Amino acid sequence: MKICTLCPRMCAVDRKSGERGICGQTTEIKVARAALHFWEEPCISGEMGSGAVFFSGCALHCVFCQNENIANGTAGKVISTERLGEIFLELQEKGANNINLVTPGQFVPQIIKAVELARNQNLKIPIVYNTSSYENVDTIRSLEGIVDIYLPDFKYFDTALSAKYSHAPDYPAVAKAVIAEMVRQTGAAVFENGEDSLMKRGTIVRHLILPGCTKDSKAVLKYLHETYENQIYISIMHQFTPLSNVKKYPELNRKITDREYDEVIDFAIDIGIENGFIQEGETAEESFIPEFDNEGV
Repeated sequence: MKICTLCPRMCAVDRKSGERGICGQTTEIKVARAALHFWEEPCISGEMGSGAVFFSGCALHCVFCQNENIANGTAGKVISTERLGEIFLELQEKGANNINLVTPGQFVPQIIKAVELARNQNLKIPIVYNTSSYENVDTIRSLEGIVDIYLPDFKYFDTALSAKYSHAPDYPAVAKAVIAEMVRQTGAAVFENGEDSLMKRGTIVRHLILPGCTKDSKAVLKYLHETYENQIYISIMHQFTPLSNVKKYPELNRKITDREYDEVIDFAIDIGIENGFIQEGETAEESFIPEFDNEGV
């Protein structure tokens, strides 16, 4: 990370000397929460919860970010690589079904070391990599053998939308390449005891429907289904929650309607998507956004 090129921003800053790129982080690991999390897909959360570790910083900075105080790095506590490995083991002891790394891209080299340390001390549960998909393919390739389950977003198909809402016109092309590498690594999904049980290996691609963007949502789903068919699971999300950060974008300053969501779901069924997850409308509430208070850190 002396010339950091972990993400597509390619900042090339010297994070070892304390410089910060767009992600806002140096080489010091910063974590805002490490706790059992019950609001992921059923095959991830299960009954005991997913062991979610929320990392500070982000390379994407979407204008509608639900976790803005960790994305901008204001929340969180600096910890060592050794402490991160201990956190993984503590979550396993609490009964976590897996270790869920949330927005981890800026710390991939340290995470690899922490997972190896923890596995040497009997960490046995799967590692989940929960990401916006704005990653370099080489970064994802370095995680082969470390990550068991990938949980990437596919936010936009339209470059105009990705430029406007995430300042990243290259996002669709980047996400396509990254997800292809993830699926190459995991192959088709593997479950503990059939499809209604916990996932042990595989890729679940998430898509959050934005207000007024059903056409783009359909394009995302069409691409994913035509490219991967039943190799992956697709999670179609209803939980867009307008916070104060979207006041400059009035078109986003509302929840999606049931009609918009149903339109996208009907499209998914019509094109033959079978492996998927849907959400109820009540998930679009701020109460589903956890407190980033350094719990478990």
